[in-house]
Amino acid sequence: MASPYGDYDQRIDYMFKVVVIGDSAVGKSQILSRFAKNEFSLDSKSTIGVEFQTRTIAIDNKTIKTQIWDTAGQERYRAVTSAYYRGALGAMLVYDITKRQSFDHVARWLEELRGHADNNIVIMLIGNKCDLRDMRAVPEEDAKEFAQREGLFFFETSALEAINVETAFITALTEIYRIVSRKALTANEEERNGNAAALTGTKIALSSPEQPVMTVKKRSCC
Repeated sequence: MASPYGDYDQRIDYMFKVVVIGDSAVGKSQILSRFAKNEFSLDSKSTIGVEFQTRTIAIDNKTIKTQIWDTAGQERYRAVTSAYYRGALGAMLVYDITKRQSFDHVARWLEELRGHADNNIVIMLIGNKCDLRDMRAVPEEDAKEFAQREGLFFFETSALEAINVETAFITALTEIYRIVSRKALTANEEERNGNAAALTGTKIALSSPEQPVMTVKKRSCC
């Protein structure tokens, strides 16, 4: 049986680009590694610039290959990584539940993302390291309220314990698939309607020819 973390050999129906953003050291690379390869490394180092991994999944019997871009959180890389937002259909915006500052910076990351990405991008807010319950600095209710206000999906995750990482990614990818397939359906319907109009042509109503009018002159009697 093939591993769910390996690419399928069959043809790819869709290719989705997703970016993982947020402050440095919130666990972005670990979340990506957990989803793409089901791995976690205690010796993980800070990402330099941008790296990406892939994973192929199935949604609605469609094969979807996902390119997931892991962006550096350090300020000095911000000008470089912003270019990678273009073409992204989804974004995982990550903060560390034990670092209040990483959550306070979420609004800035969101503003930057919306300034460079497509208007229909699916955004998932992720509160990582939920296994460190005793060190929590960001109440879950605060994040839920922010996500609801901004129209974001939300999950708390633990890359270390593999909590909700799979669910968060699959939820975001399923929503992307719904948006993309809905656009494709609308485009197909418009194309069909356009072709039908071209084949049918425009009906022109022709007026019937006027009937001649006969004038009968009555003779007056003498």
